[in-house]
Amino acid sequence: MTSIRSDILSRALDAPAEPPLRPLPPEVAELLRSLEAPPRLAAHLRAVHDVAVELADWVGDRYPDLAVDRDAVLFGAATHDVGKTVHPEELSGAGSAHEAAGRDLLLEHGFTSDLARFAATHASWDGPDVTIEELLVSTADKVWKDKRVPDLEDRLVQALAAATGREPWEEYLALDDLLTQIGTDAPHRLAFQAAFPVDQ
Repeated sequence: MTSIRSDILSRALDAPAEPPLRPLPPEVAELLRSLEAPPRLAAHLRAVHDVAVELADWVGDRYPDLAVDRDAVLFGAATHDVGKTVHPEELSGAGSAHEAAGRDLLLEHGFTSDLARFAATHASWDGPDVTIEELLVSTADKVWKDKRVPDLEDRLVQALAAATGREPWEEYLALDDLLTQIGTDAPHRLAFQAAFPVDQ
């Protein structure tokens, strides 16, 4: 990796941002450096991971008895698009080849299938066996840029209501408040991502 490209990638991974963005998990940052990931991809993963922290912490506070693997959610958000290192054309265009490629890449680098699955499942949430962790990663991948997806949010609301016994409308209102609040910082996250080049 050239020093200039390495410096740009390091800034995507570590540079201060407004609003402040949490750093990626160290093992993910190390993986992205070893893959010479496009800086824009690193910036995107960092922004989605940051939102996933907010979602996971909210779930932990509001639903303390709900078993959610917080670490898996954060890892999944931090790596969901890692397959775009294999399919960089999908950084600026449509495509889903990065999903299976990302899962396979993570498996090849020694991560468990339980963690690698998010790379393959983040764009699909309508399966019968979808987990709350997968719903949270998918939600983070949308709401980081203030995109609201009613079908996805309905699935998450149903899962939360089922876990608590509260009415779905009550869970919807609480989730809607959170996602609206997260969405207010979307322009800053989008600007952070756009400041980094797509090309490696």
